[in-house]
Order: sequence, then structure tokens, then C-alpha cells
Amino acid sequence: MSRICQITGKKAMVGNHVSHSNTKTKRKFDTNLFTKKFFVEEDGKWITLKVTAAGMRTIDKLGLTGAMKKAKEKGFLNN
Repeated sequence: MSRICQITGKKAMVGNHVSHSNTKTKRKFDTNLFTKKFFVEEDGKWITLKVTAAGMRTIDKLGLTGAMKKAKEKGFLNN
């Protein structure tokens, strides 16, 4: 599975390394991704998600079920 956040849909971006002489070479900005287990109280089960730090803040703000519902609407979550 690729390195994409299952809550926010964030993925790696492409940019440039810029040297002192202003030479530009391609580089990749990876996401701040974590594999984390969350407890779903409604089902009484643990689920494992690949989430970024921003995704964890979203879960803290909306709650796990609210964030998962929003992610499913946008098509980020397959489960």
C-alpha cells in the first residue's frame, strides 16, 4: 500500500533541492505518516490506520467515527 494518509488523503509532494549556486534537482517531500491502532467504541474493536500527524489532529477534533465518516465520503478510506 502506498504512503497515503487514510484520513486526510495527504501524499508525497515533489519539489526541488536548491543549492547555494541555485542549481535545482528534484526531491520528494514525504508525509509524516504513522501506523497507529485506534479503538472504535461502537464496534468494540481495534483498527489499524496509516495516518499523518494532521490526520491524528483531525481525529482528536472530530472523533474517530466522525473522521472516518468524512474520509469515506471523500474516498480516502477503503474499509
